[in-house]
Amino acid sequence: MSLPRVAILDDYQGIALTCADWSPLKDRVIIDVFRDTLHDEDALVKRLEPYEIICAMRERTKFSKTLLDRLPNLKLIATTGPYNRGIDAAYAKEKGIFVSGTGGAGNATLEHIWALLLATVRWLAVEDQNVKSGNPQWQSTLPLGLTGRTLGLIGVGRLGAQTARIAKAFDLKVIGWSPNLTPERAEAAGVEYVSTKEELLRRSDIVSLHLVLSESTRHILKKEDLALLKPTAFLINTSRGPLVDEGALVEALEKKTFAGAGLDVFDVEPLPLDHPLRRLKNVTLSPHTGYLTDTMFGVSCSDSRALARAVQRRNKGS
Repeated sequence: MSLPRVAILDDYQGIALTCADWSPLKDRVIIDVFRDTLHDEDALVKRLEPYEIICAMRERTKFSKTLLDRLPNLKLIATTGPYNRGIDAAYAKEKGIFVSGTGGAGNATLEHIWALLLATVRWLAVEDQNVKSGNPQWQSTLPLGLTGRTLGLIGVGRLGAQTARIAKAFDLKVIGWSPNLTPERAEAAGVEYVSTKEELLRRSDIVSLHLVLSESTRHILKKEDLALLKPTAFLINTSRGPLVDEGALVEALEKKTFAGAGLDVFDVEPLPLDHPLRRLKNVTLSPHTGYLTDTMFGVSCSDSRALARAVQRRNKGS
């Protein structure tokens, strides 16, 4: 019997095989690593059709019903993290495809929220480039001081509440709104409840998004919402790109209707090389590394026990 084939997807940095113990699978599977992301479904099917096991790096490749229907050999999808909204897990279960999530350690996203927020409002990327490029003007930007300013959280779940706690260390006032936020939940998180999105946008010096992407939250910030921001305000998005109308965001940043943005997430990832966000000086960009640390893998996408079980089932003909 031929060995089962394993595809590791979207390994941008080529580190998957060094961040986990793959030794339990030695001589039991054939492993191929793909470092690029394919968005065309036909091309993706052509690449993945031979594989029985796929290791997904977070939500970089989406596994929809139509894609799953076109992968008849697939038996297991293992993903980094305890869940992956890019996988239609319910449909996979219907088709007998086992989906395995993994644990992790640390609090990478919270760390990144504050790294990106501080870098954005203090213009660190701009000044870093100025110093390295030999700009004779020693200082060119005026950082936003946080003390006494207002941080507006759109979404006050686990990450929003953690963000609020850290904000208090900077003497920021924290207000919150979301479609489902109640005054009681806001109070429990130490956040002032505001009843409308419009009030939050008008009052905030920094707006930070902490929502799950769904049909109801897609483009929760549209052109008319961005127009409510103060000219001195900043927008931080470490959640999901489509929470904001990206075309309207680019237009607002180009016109400088508000001060700037810090973005870790985008409509299409990797961000196309010709995307206008790459050319704007009033935006700080990171390549969706908000979840990424040297401890992110936990048992890792290799999850050797799950893969070993899949191999055993396959060898038994199940």
